[in-house]
Amino acid sequence: MILEAVMLQVKQGKEKDYEEAFRGASYIIASRKGYISHELQRCMEVEGKYLLLVRWETLQDHTVGFRQSKEYQEWKKLLHHFYDPFPIVEHFESINFS
Repeated sequence: MILEAVMLQVKQGKEKDYEEAFRGASYIIASRKGYISHELQRCMEVEGKYLLLVRWETLQDHTVGFRQSKEYQEWKKLLHHFYDPFPIVEHFESINFS
């Protein structure tokens, strides 16, 4: 499993519209092969700042299966105009200490 982590900054005054759009767009990501779960967290200290965490079975499920799909184009259309600056997406893997 990999964890996609994205720090999002939403344009000032657009937070409620963004949350509503994200709620509506969630089905898009949830329908993709390799998707496990996702959550959107609102920052308590910085207005308009969010953390998106998405769990995928493999890195390719996100970078190829989702990002190169027609569904991603709809995701972009619904959500990307809210971001300023455009976010950096990073991927993480668990470290096994046993």
